[in-house]
Amino acid sequence: MAELSDRVAGFLSAGTRTGMLGFAASDGRPLVAPVWFVVDGGELVFTTHRETPKGRALQRDRRTVICVDDPHPPYSFVQVQGVATVSEDPVELLDIATRAGARYMGAERAEEYGRRNAVPGELVVRVRPTKVIAGFDISN
Repeated sequence: MAELSDRVAGFLSAGTRTGMLGFAASDGRPLVAPVWFVVDGGELVFTTHRETPKGRALQRDRRTVICVDDPHPPYSFVQVQGVATVSEDPVELLDIATRAGARYMGAERAEEYGRRNAVPGELVVRVRPTKVIAGFDISN
């Protein structure tokens, strides 16, 4: 298992950077979808409905990758390859949905987004890193 260094975890947690989740469709096609995520206990964690393409894919094949970039000079990125686990635990779901809501929508709307996204059918997806590739300050 790979670990997120302090620098990588800090980069992943900064601001409102959206993760690009890579996964395989049922016919093997590679797909990418944006995800709002938080770093929690060395894992990248997000929510999705069990019937979305990414939800179905991660229940079928737990291998995945998330790439996060800073599109501004001097440009940086982190790619986290990993193995996903899914949970429908309502307490964990509300916690992660609320934390993601705070990160991307602001603290004043965190509870609203947490309640909106912590509903039956939603999954908590935890990506445990198996490999981390990072490039910081690429244009320097």
